[in-house]
Amino acid sequence: MNKSTMGTFAAIALVLLLWLVSWWVSREPGIMVQEIQQSAQQQNAQQVVGYTTTTALIRVTETLLDKPGGYLSNDILPPFSLLDNMPAWEFGVLEMSRDLALAFRKDFSRSQSQSAENAFLRIAQPQLNIDHRSWVLPSAESEYRKAIGQLYLYRAALVDPKQADSQFYARADNLRDWLKNVEKRLGSYSQRLSASVGQERFNTDLAGDAAARQSTTAPDKRIVKTSWWKLDDEFYEARGATWALLHYLKAIEVDFADVLQRRNAMVSLQQIIRELEATQQPLWSPMVLNGSGFGMLANHSLVMANYISRANAALIDLSELLTQG
Repeated sequence: MNKSTMGTFAAIALVLLLWLVSWWVSREPGIMVQEIQQSAQQQNAQQVVGYTTTTALIRVTETLLDKPGGYLSNDILPPFSLLDNMPAWEFGVLEMSRDLALAFRKDFSRSQSQSAENAFLRIAQPQLNIDHRSWVLPSAESEYRKAIGQLYLYRAALVDPKQADSQFYARADNLRDWLKNVEKRLGSYSQRLSASVGQERFNTDLAGDAAARQSTTAPDKRIVKTSWWKLDDEFYEARGATWALLHYLKAIEVDFADVLQRRNAMVSLQQIIRELEATQQPLWSPMVLNGSGFGMLANHSLVMANYISRANAALIDLSELLTQG
């Protein structure tokens, strides 16, 4: 075998190796709902309000760092720097986690608007907001680890009667405020996914208020279409966000059980969870397809948008139930 042939085989072997590594690190983590619930049972803390939701935030954030291949969004060396699906998935998870951490800091851990912030959450929440692509001084991973450490301290304080300053208040108004933020997040994902098929949209920015104004004028109609290169990024970001939200709502089902049952809203939450579970079905295609709405090929973005829209509609109904006395 001459050197040229050996070089060819070596190049092919290297490409196959890099492809296998890329496939391995791009696998999405599974659902950890049972693991989170069992964690509360093992610690005899299932009856401690807030323990399960805090555990969900900890485990989901840890998964970003400890899944196969670790955290990829800030990698600068190939083949990891060439991947985009998993970094998009990570960003979706991170966005949902940031929203929940903020809700912890300003709502769940505070009894009223004039109450003091929790010391652990005051540190943890900003550390989750570092640029997810930062790779040095400081790296995103190091800051997220510090945030997780503070969340562990907060969770430990919840079960310690001597630390009365650390509380989790499961009230309807707290839950409703967080759900309102989730509604906006899911609405954005639904619109961005639907834009996989170019469509003309009317400008409804000021609808419903004749006195409303905006900074600059905008056309009455515009064509909205996602770039072909961004289709998979939008899809996987939404998939990561719904994966994280699924875990958070399952934890809410435990910690806010009394509130939900009193408003007869438990079944509404369970329907939302059912829709989110559908977003996590395996994608059997090797790539995100972008067929037309009723064309011969599937449009995975529109399918995902459908599930998210249904979950969001049920979420709006749930918020209304929580508003009622």
